[in-house]
Amino acid sequence: MQILYIGLFGGLGCLARYFVSGWTYQLFGRGLPYGTLVVNVAGSFLLGLIMEGSLRSTLLSPAVRMGITVGFMGGFTTFSTFSYETLRLLEEGSFVQAGANILLNVGICLVFAGLGIALARQL
Repeated sequence: MQILYIGLFGGLGCLARYFVSGWTYQLFGRGLPYGTLVVNVAGSFLLGLIMEGSLRSTLLSPAVRMGITVGFMGGFTTFSTFSYETLRLLEEGSFVQAGANILLNVGICLVFAGLGIALARQL
């Protein structure tokens, strides 16, 4: 059952990534890889919330938790895209944008993972 959940949630995570990223680019443009940033920030928050919350309660079965964290979050988050986009910016000589992309993704995602954990501890 766990494998089924991972596959099902993984597909949903991929679709969510596509729609969230596209919507973000429509809102903010393509000056930086904002779509990847928003997906990474949201994914960091959600993973912190889901892991901490599900380890503190029995709301999610272990199989569903694996489906959400490995499947959905694996399909939704975009570290490989972040790495590729950052390298492309460096190759293009866009050093300020590459540095901003690194600092924003790493810094904000750490903060949001912590916020997700803190919220789960309050629930």
